[in-house]
Amino acid sequence: MHSQTIILYDGSFDGFLCAVFLIYEQKVTHPIINKKNKSTPTQLFATTEEIHTEKQKAKRVWDGFKLKTTKTQQRMFFKAFLSEIKGVENTLFNYLRIVFMKEKTDTSIDYSNKDILKISQVAKMVQREKHRIEAFVRFRLTTDNIYTSIIEPDFNVLPLITSHFKDRYADQKWMIYDLKRSYGIYYDLKKIEIITIEGTVKSNIDIKSLSSNEKEFEALWRTYFSNVNIISRKNNKLHLRHLPKRYWKYLIEKN
Repeated sequence: MHSQTIILYDGSFDGFLCAVFLIYEQKVTHPIINKKNKSTPTQLFATTEEIHTEKQKAKRVWDGFKLKTTKTQQRMFFKAFLSEIKGVENTLFNYLRIVFMKEKTDTSIDYSNKDILKISQVAKMVQREKHRIEAFVRFRLTTDNIYTSIIEPDFNVLPLITSHFKDRYADQKWMIYDLKRSYGIYYDLKKIEIITIEGTVKSNIDIKSLSSNEKEFEALWRTYFSNVNIISRKNNKLHLRHLPKRYWKYLIEKN
């Protein structure tokens, strides 16, 4: 019977790559990669090792991966990681191992491999969520003159939507906060910052925090939406297909 090594990392992408570095450095034969904050059942004959994230080690692994993959494959890999699906780290590690064994000039993808197929499918799910959040996010102007949006996406898509909103709203300060993961992105007209907010953050912005102009615009928008809505042409099934109910909380006209 072979002993297993459970490797705990901090949940970041660099941390995951450092776990991979450790596996190759110490020639770990039966690794299991888990996040530190996730409960790990005790396993017989298993040892646990907690790693520290070091950007230099993470870069070495990623640079090696990039040498043998295309940009499309790299994006697919990163999106699958952002899914946060239980056990995805080990599926990604299996893919890495396959890539590292290939010739440098071989950038093909073998979708008959179950791990590669799963990564491709998960990446597509994350991509769909990215597009939906970009489409359904609604900003509300607060009294401190910052356009703010609170979201709770199924996957960790903030790293994927940053450039979209930076390009689209380059002339105003804005913040998008992921309530489920307790962090957000803030644009101050010059650069993007990763932020966290101390204390409890509500799933929606308190009406008292909105600027007077924002309240008027929202009231006007609800009136417009109500007037253009033709009751006789209402098709709930089609409506839900294009606008799933879990996104309604982001929309002013639905609140």
